[in-house]
Amino acid sequence: MPVLDKYLNQLLEREGSDLHLSVGTPVRARIAGSIKEISEDPLTEENLRAMLKELCDAERWAEYESSKELDFAYGIDTGDRFRANYFYNHWGIAAVLRLIPAEIKSFKSLQLPEVIQTLCFARSGLVFVTGPTGSGKSTTLAAMIDLINEQSCKHIITIEDPVEFVHRNKQSVIVHREVGEHSQSFAAALRGAMRADPDILLVGEMRDVQTIRLALNCASMGMLVFGTLHTNNAPMTIDRVIDAFPADEQNQVRTMLGSSLNGVVSQLLCKKHGGGRIAAHEILLKHDALATCIRSGKISRIRQIIESSMQDGMITMDASLERLLQNNQISTEEAYMKASNKGTFEKYMLAREEHNTGNFPDGYEL
Repeated sequence: MPVLDKYLNQLLEREGSDLHLSVGTPVRARIAGSIKEISEDPLTEENLRAMLKELCDAERWAEYESSKELDFAYGIDTGDRFRANYFYNHWGIAAVLRLIPAEIKSFKSLQLPEVIQTLCFARSGLVFVTGPTGSGKSTTLAAMIDLINEQSCKHIITIEDPVEFVHRNKQSVIVHREVGEHSQSFAAALRGAMRADPDILLVGEMRDVQTIRLALNCASMGMLVFGTLHTNNAPMTIDRVIDAFPADEQNQVRTMLGSSLNGVVSQLLCKKHGGGRIAAHEILLKHDALATCIRSGKISRIRQIIESSMQDGMITMDASLERLLQNNQISTEEAYMKASNKGTFEKYMLAREEHNTGNFPDGYEL
């Protein structure tokens, strides 16, 4: 059994999400959002090299030493799988292994807003699920694909690096393609998928302008395309897509994006009262005024569209955080730290301080 399997099992036992390995430090794990040491002795270059080399074949190791980067999926005897990312840092070789949950969680277990389900059953268009690294984008997308798989007869192609959640065919037929194993790049895989009669495409990460361009083309051709970006909210997502293109192409991209965008689901993970984490969401859905805002470049008005359409299921990130706070699911400090407009949460911080000192503002009730 590879030495690293021992630490991966410890990660599972402590319900962690990521294993961090770097020369000169002990083995560390992310548990409930915090980094904690799970070994005593610092890793040496020799020991870490031997541990990492055990997990991959000679060809992949040669690729790592040549390019200084390597991504692949790794499984242990328990049946659990991990996304391995090997890289180099200031101290030498390093790696992070992220748990890929064996079970695909449902909408209910993830406590996802029900309105997100409507995005799963659009006939065509583009849907972005966004957020920082480790915010649960892949988990949310897996729940969305699983819902489609249970209720619709579709041909679904996923393009990932590496393949994370493996879906079994239910009502739909699902094909998983891995960049590096089954295709040379996201763009090449997406170009090939366009000719494979798909109803739905899932692009694990839109890393470059070529991939984004092909995804837009697929959406405009009548396919439903899901993709991820590392952005924190809906306006930022739209700006990121447009800004990825050269200036002379941006007007055309605005037109294509305005007509094809079905929705943006941005999420942040928050520490939950009682342990664990819960997601806060910003949700933008298709709206009569949205295409006009995108085509005209008035992205700042998207926030107004969301705020005026909350009855339709749209919500801003700050409103989602406030809802979690009012439901006593997260702490005042957590909401304040994650909020973009801190002023919205100052009244809650003040109330907490007054409660701690025993001096309550007029009209304040516990």
